[in-house]
Amino acid sequence: MEPPFDPARHRFAESRWFEDFAIGERFHIPSRTMTEALFAAFQLASGDNDPIHYDRDYCRRKGHPEMLAHGMQVFIQSAAGAGVFPALVADSLVAMLGCSFRTLKPVYVGDTLYPELFVQELTPQNTTGVLTLAATIHNQKGERVLDGEHRYLIRKRAA
Repeated sequence: MEPPFDPARHRFAESRWFEDFAIGERFHIPSRTMTEALFAAFQLASGDNDPIHYDRDYCRRKGHPEMLAHGMQVFIQSAAGAGVFPALVADSLVAMLGCSFRTLKPVYVGDTLYPELFVQELTPQNTTGVLTLAATIHNQKGERVLDGEHRYLIRKRAA
């Protein structure tokens, strides 16, 4: 006989705990092409109205072939929630502690970005640990356009 349905057990993946992660483990995030709609959505959400990001003629006068993506607009493509990571830490995630990034090359409207996260550092604590994920984003030419880092507080498995 089939057990009764339990919505709490309806999951994409079994939860993992701090000690289940390994240095070098990779989490791919689906690619995304930076469309004009994404530029407009970022402008609306951020309130950033600098013409270097939204005025094609201005960009060309400044020597850019297209509208230039804001660095934060590029970094958010590495959001862990866009991949499988949140399903893996559904029961163990305490908090996102912080993030940082460094832009390496320009990203323009029409570029396709390929984000990836990998476990860079594991810092154990008493009942939790800090999981540091390095973030890399490459463009369609294979060029790395951004390096970054996400830090999460993850619970250890209960004794």
